[in-house]
Amino acid sequence: MRELEERFADCLVVIGVHSAKFTAESVFANLRQAVLRYDIRHPVLNDVGSIVWQEYAVSAWPTTVVIDPAGRVVGEHVGEFEAGQMAAIVQEIADEYDRQGKLDRTPVAWPLEKEREPARPLSFPGKVLADARARRLLIADTAHHRILIATLDGALIAVAGSGSPGLRDGDFATACFHSPQGMALDGEVLYVADTGNHCIRRIDLQARQVERLAGTGEQARLARRGGPALQTALSSPWDIALRNGTLVIAMAGTHQLWELDLAVGEARRTVGTGREALHDDTLQRSALAQPSGLAVADGLIYFADSESSAIRVANLQADRVETLIGEGLFEFGDRDGQGRTVRLQHPLGVAFHDHSLYVADTYNNKIKHIDPARRTTETFAGTGEADHQDGPGDEARFWEPGGLSIANGRLYVADTNNHAIRVVDLDTREVQTLSVGEA
Repeated sequence: MRELEERFADCLVVIGVHSAKFTAESVFANLRQAVLRYDIRHPVLNDVGSIVWQEYAVSAWPTTVVIDPAGRVVGEHVGEFEAGQMAAIVQEIADEYDRQGKLDRTPVAWPLEKEREPARPLSFPGKVLADARARRLLIADTAHHRILIATLDGALIAVAGSGSPGLRDGDFATACFHSPQGMALDGEVLYVADTGNHCIRRIDLQARQVERLAGTGEQARLARRGGPALQTALSSPWDIALRNGTLVIAMAGTHQLWELDLAVGEARRTVGTGREALHDDTLQRSALAQPSGLAVADGLIYFADSESSAIRVANLQADRVETLIGEGLFEFGDRDGQGRTVRLQHPLGVAFHDHSLYVADTYNNKIKHIDPARRTTETFAGTGEADHQDGPGDEARFWEPGGLSIANGRLYVADTNNHAIRVVDLDTREVQTLSVGEA
């Protein structure tokens, strides 16, 4: 859509209509944060109650409706599309109305929400990784398109990435990322899910060099099986984790888990057909729904299946996927308890520690604790109110936390909409905000 906006800046007007699925998505303040996070440059209507959705007889996300300069609907497309496909349609309509002398090519300038925002050390951090061995904290400073390397106390050590969105290898100052998310660490090598570039990047922390490890830079539109890593298109890799010499990838865009064999440079589908659903089965026959957070432990792969508001587990040895918490694409809420009665709302992060799972219950603005053996869930920290407040766990407030990591008895939280890293003491549940040094 952005490519079309730039190409047809003098004749195309884009209006976003946000018809929410999740309750939290219909809240105006949350929608504004999403506009800022994704650098949206056109007006967005909050279609509370899906009134516009119904008027246009929309039945799926996303749907694109094309309206000509006379105000008539001339076409509709359901699903994602390549910019070139839609560009031909826009060009044809523009040419026709140019011939009729009825096309107003006066550029439209919209006041941008980001122009009202102050500069911050962090901007919508999506994931965080605590390294107890070297006492380091790796932060995906997602909307600044860079990776911060700091101490566990927040003192800045280095910055990887120029801060401008792009796909460029090189040293820390010249390399470019695009909306990075999950990370995995192997000694002095940091792997990064470069989500906006649909790539996996490798960072040599000692040499301070960045290189592309997998992905072509173009988004895969279909759920493929894999191939040579640098020649295989990926789709919105959201999180990664190391497992026995391979890199597990939460491929949110195609609703699958992939593995990248680091020794031979091959990327392959491991879990999921590519169909968006919550369906437990064998690895190859199961269906996932936008997996966005990973934790590997005890030979199992735990993952936050965001669109189904579920926490699930893949057992590669037993060839099986099981759901621990969650029931379906439209079964969500905020309810602790056991088994099928539990409800989450679009969780994005998961961490494993001492036989327990900690979950970033993102749209509920909480951190949840899950006993995977008993399938019980309790609120660990957060009142549920979207705000920024430190203190005891039952009084603290988060705003759409997206990433978790544990080191030295402390839970580090990427508190995305608060542009902050929060720290929760696992024993006392006391929450504090980490002061991250200026870059």
